[in-house]
Amino acid sequence: MTEKQPNGQTGQRANGPAEPSIDVLCVGHAAYDLIFSVPHHPGPDEKCMATALASCGGGPAANAAVTVARLGLRSAFAGYLGKDLFGERHLQELHHEGVNTDLVVRRDWSTPLSVVLVKPGGERSLVNHRENSGHLPADTVADLPFHPKVILFDGHEPLMAGALVQYARSRNIPTVLDAGSVHPGTEKLVSEVDYLVASTAFAHEFTGLGNPGKALLKMGNLAPCVVITLGREGSVWHRGQESGTMSAVPISAVDTTGAGDAFHGAFSAGLARRMGWNDLLQLSNTVAALCCLRMGARTGIPTLGELAGFLKRPIEELLP
Repeated sequence: MTEKQPNGQTGQRANGPAEPSIDVLCVGHAAYDLIFSVPHHPGPDEKCMATALASCGGGPAANAAVTVARLGLRSAFAGYLGKDLFGERHLQELHHEGVNTDLVVRRDWSTPLSVVLVKPGGERSLVNHRENSGHLPADTVADLPFHPKVILFDGHEPLMAGALVQYARSRNIPTVLDAGSVHPGTEKLVSEVDYLVASTAFAHEFTGLGNPGKALLKMGNLAPCVVITLGREGSVWHRGQESGTMSAVPISAVDTTGAGDAFHGAFSAGLARRMGWNDLLQLSNTVAALCCLRMGARTGIPTLGELAGFLKRPIEELLP
């Protein structure tokens, strides 16, 4: 199956199992991660030996789609993967997880690649390389092969996102923005979505305010519901006329890569299951925390069984 691509090019969709209904459609960036565990951040002209190496698929929206699937819901990912080794590996990972890939487009551009340096305590630095591969066209939504209950954006596919926001609005489908960093895609969507879930870095840069509480109030004028994730400090939120905080789950982090992606995926899964607000935030915080217990974002995302074991609750109570 082929579709019209930007700049007059054509690309082949990666065929996955078509479903009439999807719980969460995740739209945006997919990459392949090479994760090195290092004793410290290397200085100028310094050679540093890694103590461990891991590799797996990554990217905000792709990780969120895997999170939804591991929690036992139906997810789909829309984005680009190159026709190369890393793209093929990532696509097979998505298939293995049960993620619908009908809207994954394969082209000759290289798959985005991230090199992650993880330091003791779990903090990391990341370098990403992405060729100018264009964006999914806006008219992709005209051929949407399923009906999503929730749509999550990370802002990296602005053409399709704009069309999907209108699609969602006309059908009362909740929309979520993973605002991890400030770029044109996220800036365009902040006032268009129902749920704005932002990192501390985004909130600070976007508002110019270093205090998360003040940034929250300013961003609360842009979206009906706003959440700012604060890492070890948990999260703060504003919803309608109410504001509050949610404590983080205490853990000893191994690698914080992908914790935000896992939060967004769990948050969207909870919305699809129409969870209460406090339960929704607790689910998201817990899934994000558990993601930090292993090296590599994709390897750290917990399954529903692992989540139930950590919380010591029956699986059927978690996402009814």
